[in-house]
Amino acid sequence: MKFSVAVGLGSSTAISDFMLRSILSVPSPLLRISMRNVILLVLSCWLAISSTGLAQTPPSPSELKAYTGFHAAAARGDVDAIERLVRAGQDINDRDSQGRTPVMVAAHFKNLDAAAALIKGGANLNLFDNQAYDVLTISGVLDDVPMVKLAIANGANPGLVTSPYRGTALIASAHLGHDRVVAELIKAGAPLDHVNNLHWTALIEAIVLGVGGPRHVACVSLLVAAGANVNLADGNGTSPLSLAQQRGYSEMVEILKNSGAKP
Repeated sequence: MKFSVAVGLGSSTAISDFMLRSILSVPSPLLRISMRNVILLVLSCWLAISSTGLAQTPPSPSELKAYTGFHAAAARGDVDAIERLVRAGQDINDRDSQGRTPVMVAAHFKNLDAAAALIKGGANLNLFDNQAYDVLTISGVLDDVPMVKLAIANGANPGLVTSPYRGTALIASAHLGHDRVVAELIKAGAPLDHVNNLHWTALIEAIVLGVGGPRHVACVSLLVAAGANVNLADGNGTSPLSLAQQRGYSEMVEILKNSGAKP
C-alpha cells in the first residue's frame, strides 16, 4: 500500500510502505496524527514548488519547430496567417501531440491578438489538453489578465473541472496569488467552494500554498468577500482559520475571523 499525491505530468510523490507502517506503529494516536501532518506538509511544499513547472506545459522548442498551420501561426502571433487559414477552411481546433489547440498555444505565449483572431474564427475555448487544462486555467496560471478577460467574454467556462488535481481555474489562480485573475473569475461566476482531489478549495490553497504575502492576502479577501465558505475544512478536518493561524498569517487570520470563521 502507498499513499500518494499526484504532482504533475503523471508523476507522483509516494510515501513508502515502510513509512506508513512506521506511522501506524506509533502507540500514541496524537503522535501518529502529527507525523501524518508533517508528511502532508512536505507534500504540500513539494506541490507548491513543483506544480508551476510540471503543469500547463508550453510547447517545447522541438514542437514549435514542427508546428504548421494554425499552431505555427498561434505560436508566432501571426494574425494574418490565422485569417488566411480560417478562409481556407483549416481545422481551427486541431490538436498537437499534447492535445493543445491553437488557441491554447496562443494563450501559452500570451499572444492576445492571435487568440482573438482564433476566437473570431470559431476556436472552442472549453476544450482540454492531455493534462486536462483549458485556455482559462492556462491563462490564469500565467497571470494573464487580458487573456482571461478575452476568454471569459467569449464563452470560456470558469466552472470547468480542470487539471490532474480535479480543480478549477480559480483554485489554480488563488494558489499562485494571482489576485487580479481571481477577481475576474469570481466576477464571471467561478464556483467558490469547489474541492479538488487534494481536498482543498481556492480559499485553502491561497493559504496553504501561498506565502502569506499581499497578493495571497488579496485572494483570501476577494474569496471571502464573494461568499466563499470560511468554515469548509480540508481533508484532515482543519479549518481555513486554523491553517492560517498555524502559518502565522495574521492578515488572513483577521480577514477570516471578521467573516465568522471558526478554528
